[in-house]
Amino acid sequence: MKIVFGCDPNAAEFKKELMEYVKELGHEVTDFGSDDPIYANVAIACAKAVAAKEFDRGIVVCGTGIGVSIAANKVKGAYAACIHDVYQAQRAELSNHANIITMGSQVIGIQLAKTMVKEYLSCTYDENSRSKDKVQRIVDFENEA
Repeated sequence: MKIVFGCDPNAAEFKKELMEYVKELGHEVTDFGSDDPIYANVAIACAKAVAAKEFDRGIVVCGTGIGVSIAANKVKGAYAACIHDVYQAQRAELSNHANIITMGSQVIGIQLAKTMVKEYLSCTYDENSRSKDKVQRIVDFENEA
């Protein structure tokens, strides 16, 4: 898979370690940077690239994961899930078809983050699952405007 990464300056080392890990898992990695203190800018850039299908998925990090999640979710076609545990990482894709995950470098450790990323990237959304109608409602609402 092609994975895009981004973060704010506070999470640069955390993101770098995650990127190396994702490469070891066999995925292609692109870094959208970490220099901009306005984390919304990198989150929006990553989300636009994922929504445009330039990348299969995105991983964006800030202190808590919340701000970048809010910013990414403002982009049409971007579905970002802020995750904090392995179950959420799995369900982000399996139940919610999230094409981006976000996390906080100041609230979770790097080993947990690696495990969450591995689980997220190993899951594939089943379009015939019981979540299909729920996910479709989100897409339909987004397209109403």
